[in-house]
Amino acid sequence: MSDTKTIQLTVNGQYRRHEVRPRQHLVDFLREELDLTGSHLGCEHGVCGACTILFDGEPARSCIMLAVQADGHAIHTVESLSPDGVTLNPLQEAFRDAHGLQCGFCTPGILMTLSAFLRDTPAPSEGQVRDALSANLCRCTGYQHIVEAVTRVSRNPLP
Repeated sequence: MSDTKTIQLTVNGQYRRHEVRPRQHLVDFLREELDLTGSHLGCEHGVCGACTILFDGEPARSCIMLAVQADGHAIHTVESLSPDGVTLNPLQEAFRDAHGLQCGFCTPGILMTLSAFLRDTPAPSEGQVRDALSANLCRCTGYQHIVEAVTRVSRNPLP
């Protein structure tokens, strides 16, 4: 019996083929094997949202998924939001301008959650934003500045 399994997936638009341990979590694969360290490990139970990625375009907790489950799928991490790795996208700019982050630990997961949310709901109400944010825990901000950032960017929809 083999100690690894070959997976093929697309990560941030790039085809990848890798050997993974059958019980390796997706977040560990992204961080350790692909050096995509934006997804953070918080609770390791799928509750806090710090590890949120887009799995075939939908928010998913990468800490409770195995890397082998990503075989044949498309993954987007927070690193995919910047077009060149330096320039911020409009949602990231709105977070900066509205002071929507403090320590920043939860921010990658929140950005990924909100990217999918704004794609599906380009002009949300404040209540809808707060409902979308309920899937992510933040201990620092109190969420008001995050809501303000989403309101700012929804006035000028994401490309």
